[in-house]
Formats: sequence, structure tokens, C-alpha cells
Amino acid sequence: MVYVFLIVAIVAEVIATSAMAKSDGFTRLWPSLISALGYGLAFYLLSLVTRTVPVGIVYAVWSGAGIVLVAAVGWLLFDQRLDLPATIGMVMIIAGVLIINLLSKSVSH
Repeated sequence: MVYVFLIVAIVAEVIATSAMAKSDGFTRLWPSLISALGYGLAFYLLSLVTRTVPVGIVYAVWSGAGIVLVAAVGWLLFDQRLDLPATIGMVMIIAGVLIINLLSKSVSH
């Protein structure tokens, strides 16, 4: 169940960050509310996950997956393109998250 909380926290953060991009500096009501609620949910769920998974691992997975997913949302919804170095960096982040989850003894499976 802990990984369900982590996945939902990642999705909530991606939605919150995407809404923040549309909030116009928190001057637009709905994107601002979505952003605040999304981050609130993400941090609450992260607090539950850190009860059983080391905080460094939780943060690495949450932030790494969030970075890549926000970049994907930016590409799909906001027409924001990544150059080759950025794409290589994203692949390296994905590799790092996979290594942590598949090989680290710090993560309880």
C-alpha cells in the first residue's frame, strides 16, 4: 500500500506543478487552488510513506519521477521541447529511479 501512496503523491505533485504553471503567479483562482490542494495531498501522502521507507529513498523517487513526468506534461500540453542534453538527463533520472527501486537494499519490497 505504501507504493500506492507514493504513486498518488507523484501524480498529485505533477498535477499541482502543471496547475501552478497556469496560475499566473497565483492570480488565477482555479489553477491556484488545484496547485495548493495537489501539493497538500502530495506532502500528506509522502509523510505516510516515510513511516516505512527511508526519507532519502522516498524523496529521490518522488522528485525524480516528478521531474520526468512534469517534463512530459510540458511537452504534451504546453508544447515545451527538450534538447538532447535535457533528454539525456531525463533518461539518467529514470535510470536512477529504476536502480533505486530494483537494486537498492534500502527499499523494502
